[in-house]
Amino acid sequence: MTGDARLLKRLYRLERMRAIARQEAAAVSAEAEAALTQIEALAERTRRLSRDYAGKPVAADGAALRSAAIYACGLRDVHARTQTDADHARQHADRKRTALAEAERRRAAADDRARRMGRQ
Repeated sequence: MTGDARLLKRLYRLERMRAIARQEAAAVSAEAEAALTQIEALAERTRRLSRDYAGKPVAADGAALRSAAIYACGLRDVHARTQTDADHARQHADRKRTALAEAERRRAAADDRARRMGRQ
């Protein structure tokens, strides 16, 4: 096998490896996006619950009012934590999207090199 044929074979193998890496990055990115979607939906539900309970000071006596206030405060805390989780999930999804774009650039570069070498 000549040196050019070996190089071409190596370039095609590199392109296949980069394609596999891109597929893996795409799967990881999709998982991160799905997790982000779920966490954002949860953050929205907890925000609505917190808002609804904060706006309903209906109570028969002081103890019920205090209990409702504690519950509303707890919901606000849950919403705040969920919102923080959503922010972290968004950052994670952004990093995975960036990794996917980088994997695609690497795959395309390997493909271009192999095609150029194959035309010579």
